[in-house]
Amino acid sequence: MKTFFTLWNESAVTSLGLFWTAFWAFGLGYLVSSLIQVFVTRSRMKRGMGTASAGSVAFGTFFGFLSSSCSFAALSTTRSLFAKGAGLVPALAFMLSSTNLVVELGIIIALFLSWQFVVGEYLGGVLLIAFMWAVVALTLPDGLEEKAREHARERAGDGDGDENPDWRTLIRSPEGWLRVARRYGMEWDMVWKDVAIGFTVAGIIATFVPRDFFQTLFIDSGAAHPAFWQVLAQALVGPVAAFFTFIGSMGNVPLAAVLFTNGVSFAGVMAFLFSDLVVFPVVRIQAGYYGWKMALYLVGVLLLALVATSVVLHYGFAAFDMLPRSTAGKIMADREFFAVDYTMFLDIAFAVMSGAFWLWKRRADRAEMAARMDHASGHGGMSHGHGGMSHGSPGLGDRLLFWFAMAAFAWLAGGVSVPLLAG
Repeated sequence: MKTFFTLWNESAVTSLGLFWTAFWAFGLGYLVSSLIQVFVTRSRMKRGMGTASAGSVAFGTFFGFLSSSCSFAALSTTRSLFAKGAGLVPALAFMLSSTNLVVELGIIIALFLSWQFVVGEYLGGVLLIAFMWAVVALTLPDGLEEKAREHARERAGDGDGDENPDWRTLIRSPEGWLRVARRYGMEWDMVWKDVAIGFTVAGIIATFVPRDFFQTLFIDSGAAHPAFWQVLAQALVGPVAAFFTFIGSMGNVPLAAVLFTNGVSFAGVMAFLFSDLVVFPVVRIQAGYYGWKMALYLVGVLLLALVATSVVLHYGFAAFDMLPRSTAGKIMADREFFAVDYTMFLDIAFAVMSGAFWLWKRRADRAEMAARMDHASGHGGMSHGHGGMSHGSPGLGDRLLFWFAMAAFAWLAGGVSVPLLAG
């Protein structure tokens, strides 16, 4: 029987390990987002992804395939595309593709589950986009898309001002890359609290919550030949389980293997894997990007799309006698996070890049502040320059989130320190 302090240490190490695994993907996604915001003009984005045409959706899907599999990073890049003029459907196609069709996700699924789930993930990603397109075409309220776009532009500091200079000139100038560094810092500033809380909670649940809880959560799991209503019910429960265990599109795969080996149907496991974009931390970020009305609308669209996709996949595989057996799940109880592998080198590279961007931004901000003070003293008064973005006082929700994040950091620090205190 493990003691509370042993579990506390395992929980903290799991949380930090999951973040370590995903950090480079965060950095890559936020770098791509920052590059889009700085170097891509609205007119160019409108030409490539401005309408819900087959070509625009295909472009968004392919762009997502080349992007990061990190959910938070996908949200940021999607917001950048949408604010720059991409249509809602192509932007959502990018978001779904970047969290379901990327190569590294297929590798992780093959490692923990089986080839049927790999095929289901990629085929399901395409079906998700198709179902999403159909639901949006049938249900999008008038004016909601443009209202959400204006909200996204305001949050990104990308109002109705002039277009960026020619990207060929900007990309060769220090000013252009300083803008990238500032945007990159803004991306982290918007989500660090959600990230801290999300990964901490994921480690707590993975360590403290017994596995049979999830088996009980999925209705009639373990049935040899589940009826349609049982398959549908488990597909509906998948997003509920993901809500309580949010780790991210890759981090949820080991838990999906636990669910499958405990008898959850193929549809239920696939719905769980597809649900990384409908959990509360993601919804809260979407609300900050687009407003609550659009955020809740997107939740409804994605829920309908993922449940429909999961059920269609289940019966499609069943029709060809391709449903996997529960013995195909490979549970790795002792996962080693901090190995000397590609993750370590990528994390180091993006940590160095992030640190360099932060130092450059800080030095530039200080220089601009000093220049404004000199200018103000020369004119005998205060300057009202616009060298940086003005931020209003945080609301109650942001203040509560800040203190929850501080509590998460305290929990992690305490858990990591347990072996030292015990020794």
